[in-house]
Amino acid sequence: MKVDFRVYLITDRRQAPGGDIARAVAGALDGGIRAVQLREKDLPGSELFRLAGRMRDLTARHGARLLVNDRVDVALAVGADGVHLGGASIPASVARGLLGKEALIGCSTHGARELREAVDQGADFVTFGPVYPTPSKAAYGPPVGVAALAEACRTAAVPVFALGGVKAENAGEVIGAGAFGIALISGIVAAADPRGAAAELVARYEKPPAAGKARGGNAKEGEP
Repeated sequence: MKVDFRVYLITDRRQAPGGDIARAVAGALDGGIRAVQLREKDLPGSELFRLAGRMRDLTARHGARLLVNDRVDVALAVGADGVHLGGASIPASVARGLLGKEALIGCSTHGARELREAVDQGADFVTFGPVYPTPSKAAYGPPVGVAALAEACRTAAVPVFALGGVKAENAGEVIGAGAFGIALISGIVAAADPRGAAAELVARYEKPPAAGKARGGNAKEGEP
């Protein structure tokens, strides 16, 4: 299946100890992380390109996926596996046309309407949130809560990753609500030991998809 990971690491160099995001990501990959979204929105194109190249090297050595936030051009330039798109990005359908059918395309969603649009445009998976309070997602309003996450997971036709304030202590709750996986920044990036933090989450949540739940986690018996 296309989405072959359950723990989705999102970067933020400002949260990494000493600002060393490459060290944090390398530790996370050593700990078993198999998907990384490079999300350094404030970097100029040239710096983002160089960092993306470094991340491509790191992820390739570990057999992990690399998605670049928003920048289809940078993703193409470094041979990334795909892109992650926000509400102000180009449509997923346009990104698909540029990147090809094998590319992995994720979309950020914060409610039912955005989720439907992402699926209709051909996203392979979505993040949904913020589920819990978190400074990094304060601009998107109050947390949607676990009940809204559960409804999103019930209705979505693609894998849903819970995002926003998700950490080891509450990850079990969002998985119990039906999330296909978890997406997080600080729980790994800001940790004193990114490798150990990643290994704990991977050991608990990186499990093979259950039969009949390869798409959105809500397929009924007998459905494709």
